[in-house]
Amino acid sequence: MSPFNSADYTAGLIYARPEIFLGSAACVILLLDLLIAEAQRRWIGVISVLALLVTAALVAVQPFTTRVLVLGDMFELDRMAQVLKVVALLTVAVVFTYSTEYLRRRAILKGEYFVLGLFATLGILVLLSAASLLTLYLGLELMSLCLYTMVAFDRESGTAAEAAIKFFVLGSLASGTLLYGMSIIYGVTGSLQLNEIAVALHNGLAGNVGVLFGIAFLIVGIGFKFGAVPFHMWIPDVYEGAPTCVTIFIGSAPKIAAFALTMRLLSEGLASSEPDWSQMLIVLAVLSMAIGNVVAIAQTNMKRMLAYSTISHVGFILMGILAGTAQGYQAAMFYTITYVIVATGAFGMIVLLSRQGFEADTLDDFKGLNARSPWFAGMMAIFMFSLAGVPPFIGFYAKLGVIQAVLGVGYLWIAVVAVLFSVVGAYYYLRILKLMYFDEAVDLELLDGSGLMRTMLSLNALLALGLGLVPASLLVLCKQAFP
Repeated sequence: MSPFNSADYTAGLIYARPEIFLGSAACVILLLDLLIAEAQRRWIGVISVLALLVTAALVAVQPFTTRVLVLGDMFELDRMAQVLKVVALLTVAVVFTYSTEYLRRRAILKGEYFVLGLFATLGILVLLSAASLLTLYLGLELMSLCLYTMVAFDRESGTAAEAAIKFFVLGSLASGTLLYGMSIIYGVTGSLQLNEIAVALHNGLAGNVGVLFGIAFLIVGIGFKFGAVPFHMWIPDVYEGAPTCVTIFIGSAPKIAAFALTMRLLSEGLASSEPDWSQMLIVLAVLSMAIGNVVAIAQTNMKRMLAYSTISHVGFILMGILAGTAQGYQAAMFYTITYVIVATGAFGMIVLLSRQGFEADTLDDFKGLNARSPWFAGMMAIFMFSLAGVPPFIGFYAKLGVIQAVLGVGYLWIAVVAVLFSVVGAYYYLRILKLMYFDEAVDLELLDGSGLMRTMLSLNALLALGLGLVPASLLVLCKQAFP
């Protein structure tokens, strides 16, 4: 760690302006929520979305040409952090738009949800720019503690409380494991800074037994935060038990944080130990693709199905990372961004179909959707085709990228496994299309969604379609992040 210098810290704060602004905005919204009348509570959501958009603008205009290390070498800004910060902020803004509709219908529209969401997003931003084990852990825990609380947001729901307890207990164990792994790495290398750890390993510590033990503990923590098998047990229960507005949040932006955590720790700090951690990731990737896709077939609850779908997609993301090449990192980043976009829309469709006293979270609730709303049946079809990886939708290019990455390093058998389980996964995604277009509707109620939510959901689906038709723009951003 660099010695403290007040002038350097002051100069470095310019790069942390987005985080400072978002943290300040969250505190102001927390105080404003105490003063505003119950009937005007929806404005808290509007102000929160505006705060996210302003923060995204501050991130987008940050002036830098190369990787910047500031604040005692604990905070870094590079192209990966910049791109992922903008994606995370815009994703949370969309999630808040969907959530306002959900909370309003159930008369639980309270400022606490948005404040917790903003602080969780702040944790994501800190994690994305972490250049030290200490900053990584602080950002991760800020995000995690907010998520635990958000799951139990609906105080009248016993199911949500049960899910929150499971999430908290398992998450605490995973955080402890991750911290233990970090402490081992620190003990062996004598530094908390990722760049100094990388130098120490490059100079001969890569094969140290202590480093191998540290990596093993780190992989356990990463596997839990990602939701990879065999550390996936929390995902189905939390996704199903949490209010749908919280499920959308957990299933979207935190995946970006998990990807950044993996990249900062493994590809940046422990790059010289790539032969060791890549072998561990192979096990996680194959098991996640297998169990995620196979178990998803047996689900009748939409949120549980999408939970196991998430597990399978995590396997594909890990495929790109385990390749250990720039091409693999680019493909993994591309996959993460596209998955977050599509998953946000898929969960948003559940919110659109639900109404007061009714959760549209079973597969049967999607029966005959085409008869009720041909437009939104088409939007849901875009999401399902994208998740299934059907060309020319965006999921096809995401899967193709990670498969090419593992082929590039000689893992032909992993590529074959990925293709086989992609075919298996296509079944339960296409089953949704069969229900929407060929089954008779069980529920004949008109879709109860505001014009803003309908517009946002449509734009969400059209963005997924547009990126599939013209993926080059996003691919260029990912290549800039890992030249």
